[in-house]
Amino acid sequence: MLKYALLGFLNYQTASGYDLKQLMDVSTSNFWHAKQSQIYTTLKALEKDALVVSHIEPQESRPNRRVYEITTAGQEDLKNWTAQPITEIESRKEKLLLKLFFSAQLEPEIILTELRLQKNLHQAQLEKYQTITKEVIKQFASSLDMQEDAKLWETTRRFGELYTEMYIRWLDETIENLEG
Repeated sequence: MLKYALLGFLNYQTASGYDLKQLMDVSTSNFWHAKQSQIYTTLKALEKDALVVSHIEPQESRPNRRVYEITTAGQEDLKNWTAQPITEIESRKEKLLLKLFFSAQLEPEIILTELRLQKNLHQAQLEKYQTITKEVIKQFASSLDMQEDAKLWETTRRFGELYTEMYIRWLDETIENLEG
Protein backbone atom coordinates (compact mmCIF):
# COMPACT_ATOMS: atom_id res chain seq x y z
CA MET A 1 0.00 0.00 0.00
CA LEU A 2 2.94 2.36 0.53
CA LYS A 3 3.41 2.13 -3.22
CA TYR A 4 0.05 3.81 -3.76
CA ALA A 5 0.58 6.43 -1.08
CA LEU A 6 3.79 7.49 -2.82
CA LEU A 7 2.19 7.40 -6.27
CA GLY A 8 -0.68 9.48 -4.91
CA PHE A 9 1.62 12.20 -3.58
CA LEU A 10 3.71 12.15 -6.75
CA ASN A 11 0.52 12.52 -8.77
CA TYR A 12 0.20 15.98 -7.20
CA GLN A 13 3.82 17.07 -7.49
CA THR A 14 7.38 15.89 -7.94
CA ALA A 15 9.15 15.25 -4.66
CA SER A 16 12.22 13.79 -3.04
CA GLY A 17 12.00 10.88 -0.61
CA TYR A 18 12.48 13.35 2.24
CA ASP A 19 9.64 15.53 0.90
CA LEU A 20 7.36 12.50 0.68
CA LYS A 21 8.07 11.60 4.31
CA GLN A 22 7.23 15.15 5.39
CA LEU A 23 4.01 15.12 3.35
CA MET A 24 2.94 11.81 4.89
CA ASP A 25 3.69 13.03 8.40
CA VAL A 26 1.29 15.97 8.07
CA SER A 27 -1.44 14.34 6.00
CA THR A 28 -1.83 10.55 5.99
CA SER A 29 -0.07 9.57 9.22
CA ASN A 30 -3.35 8.87 11.02
CA PHE A 31 -4.07 6.02 8.62
CA TRP A 32 -0.90 5.38 6.60
CA HIS A 33 2.67 6.07 7.64
CA ALA A 34 6.11 4.82 6.76
CA LYS A 35 9.70 5.06 7.85
CA GLN A 36 12.12 7.00 5.66
CA SER A 37 13.95 3.78 4.74
CA GLN A 38 10.69 2.15 3.59
CA ILE A 39 9.96 5.14 1.39
CA TYR A 40 13.33 4.96 -0.37
CA THR A 41 13.07 1.20 -0.85
CA THR A 42 9.61 1.59 -2.37
CA LEU A 43 10.70 4.46 -4.61
CA LYS A 44 13.50 2.28 -6.02
CA ALA A 45 10.97 -0.48 -6.76
CA LEU A 46 8.58 2.00 -8.38
CA GLU A 47 11.36 3.30 -10.58
CA LYS A 48 12.37 -0.24 -11.52
CA ASP A 49 8.73 -0.89 -12.53
CA ALA A 50 8.71 2.36 -14.58
CA LEU A 51 5.92 3.84 -12.45
CA VAL A 52 8.16 6.78 -11.49
CA VAL A 53 11.30 8.36 -12.90
CA SER A 54 13.90 10.28 -10.98
CA HIS A 55 16.56 12.86 -11.65
CA ILE A 56 19.21 14.57 -9.60
CA GLU A 57 18.39 18.14 -8.65
CA PRO A 58 21.48 20.24 -7.87
CA GLN A 59 21.37 22.43 -4.77
CA GLU A 60 23.81 25.19 -3.97
CA SER A 61 24.17 25.09 -0.20
CA ARG A 62 23.19 21.45 0.35
CA PRO A 63 23.95 18.11 -1.26
CA ASN A 64 22.14 17.33 -4.50
CA ARG A 65 18.84 15.53 -4.09
CA ARG A 66 17.00 12.88 -6.08
CA VAL A 67 13.52 14.02 -7.13
CA TYR A 68 10.82 11.60 -8.28
CA GLU A 69 8.05 12.13 -10.80
CA ILE A 70 5.12 9.84 -11.58
CA THR A 71 4.96 8.40 -15.10
CA THR A 72 1.86 7.85 -17.22
CA ALA A 73 2.04 4.16 -16.27
CA GLY A 74 2.19 5.19 -12.60
CA GLN A 75 -0.86 7.42 -13.00
CA GLU A 76 -2.74 4.59 -14.68
CA ASP A 77 -1.75 2.13 -11.93
CA LEU A 78 -2.87 4.58 -9.24
CA LYS A 79 -6.17 5.23 -11.01
CA ASN A 80 -6.87 1.49 -11.37
CA TRP A 81 -6.03 0.87 -7.71
CA THR A 82 -8.28 3.67 -6.42
CA ALA A 83 -11.16 2.38 -8.58
CA GLN A 84 -10.99 -1.15 -7.11
CA PRO A 85 -13.55 -1.77 -4.34
CA ILE A 86 -12.35 -2.88 -0.92
CA THR A 87 -14.40 -5.99 -0.16
CA GLU A 88 -13.33 -6.76 3.40
CA ILE A 89 -12.73 -4.97 6.67
CA GLU A 90 -9.06 -4.79 7.53
CA SER A 91 -8.07 -5.61 11.08
CA ARG A 92 -6.16 -3.06 13.11
CA LYS A 93 -3.06 -3.89 15.09
CA GLU A 94 -3.11 -2.17 18.47
CA LYS A 95 -0.03 -2.78 20.60
CA LEU A 96 -1.70 -1.29 23.69
CA LEU A 97 -4.67 -3.65 23.42
CA LEU A 98 -2.38 -6.65 23.01
CA LYS A 99 -0.37 -5.62 26.10
CA LEU A 100 -3.53 -4.93 28.08
CA PHE A 101 -5.04 -8.28 27.12
CA PHE A 102 -2.09 -10.08 28.76
CA SER A 103 -1.45 -7.71 31.69
CA ALA A 104 -3.48 -9.35 34.45
CA GLN A 105 -0.27 -10.42 36.22
CA LEU A 106 0.85 -6.78 36.61
CA GLU A 107 0.11 -4.49 39.52
CA PRO A 108 -2.86 -2.24 38.65
CA GLU A 109 -0.73 0.89 39.09
CA ILE A 110 1.64 -0.25 36.31
CA ILE A 111 -1.30 -0.68 33.97
CA LEU A 112 -2.80 2.67 35.02
CA THR A 113 0.53 4.43 34.42
CA GLU A 114 0.63 3.05 30.87
CA LEU A 115 -2.99 4.06 30.23
CA ARG A 116 -2.37 7.60 31.51
CA LEU A 117 0.70 7.89 29.31
CA GLN A 118 -1.34 6.77 26.31
CA LYS A 119 -4.02 9.31 27.17
CA ASN A 120 -1.43 12.11 27.20
CA LEU A 121 -0.03 10.94 23.85
CA HIS A 122 -3.49 10.76 22.30
CA GLN A 123 -4.43 14.20 23.63
CA ALA A 124 -1.32 15.62 21.95
CA GLN A 125 -2.26 13.81 18.73
CA LEU A 126 -5.80 15.18 18.91
CA GLU A 127 -4.46 18.70 19.25
CA LYS A 128 -2.31 18.11 16.16
CA TYR A 129 -5.37 17.02 14.15
CA GLN A 130 -7.34 20.02 15.34
CA THR A 131 -4.64 22.57 14.57
CA ILE A 132 -1.53 21.76 12.57
CA THR A 133 -2.86 19.05 10.26
CA LYS A 134 -6.05 20.97 9.56
CA GLU A 135 -4.09 24.10 8.67
CA VAL A 136 -1.59 22.24 6.47
CA ILE A 137 -4.40 20.66 4.47
CA LYS A 138 -6.03 24.07 4.03
CA GLN A 139 -2.80 25.72 2.89
CA PHE A 140 -1.78 22.89 0.57
CA ALA A 141 -5.22 22.78 -1.03
CA SER A 142 -5.45 26.52 -1.59
CA SER A 143 -1.94 26.80 -2.97
CA LEU A 144 -2.64 24.06 -5.50
CA ASP A 145 -6.25 25.13 -6.15
CA MET A 146 -7.57 21.65 -5.41
CA GLN A 147 -10.89 22.13 -3.67
CA GLU A 148 -12.25 18.66 -4.50
CA ASP A 149 -9.07 17.02 -3.23
CA ALA A 150 -9.25 19.15 -0.09
CA LYS A 151 -12.73 17.81 0.70
CA LEU A 152 -11.40 14.26 0.66
CA TRP A 153 -8.26 15.20 2.59
CA GLU A 154 -10.46 16.83 5.23
CA THR A 155 -12.55 13.67 5.59
CA THR A 156 -9.42 11.63 6.31
CA ARG A 157 -8.19 14.26 8.80
CA ARG A 158 -11.58 14.20 10.48
CA PHE A 159 -11.39 10.40 10.74
CA GLY A 160 -8.13 10.77 12.66
CA GLU A 161 -9.68 13.38 14.91
CA LEU A 162 -12.80 11.30 15.66
CA TYR A 163 -10.80 8.10 16.13
CA THR A 164 -8.48 9.84 18.59
CA GLU A 165 -11.42 11.32 20.50
CA MET A 166 -12.92 7.82 20.74
CA TYR A 167 -9.60 6.38 21.92
CA ILE A 168 -9.35 9.04 24.66
CA ARG A 169 -12.92 8.26 25.81
CA TRP A 170 -12.04 4.55 25.88
CA LEU A 171 -8.87 5.30 27.89
CA ASP A 172 -10.89 7.40 30.38
CA GLU A 173 -13.43 4.59 30.75
CA THR A 174 -10.72 1.95 31.17
CA ILE A 175 -8.81 4.03 33.73
CA GLU A 176 -12.02 4.61 35.70
CA ASN A 177 -12.84 0.90 35.53
CA LEU A 178 -9.40 -0.14 36.82
CA GLU A 179 -9.38 2.51 39.56
CA GLY A 180 -12.80 1.36 40.79
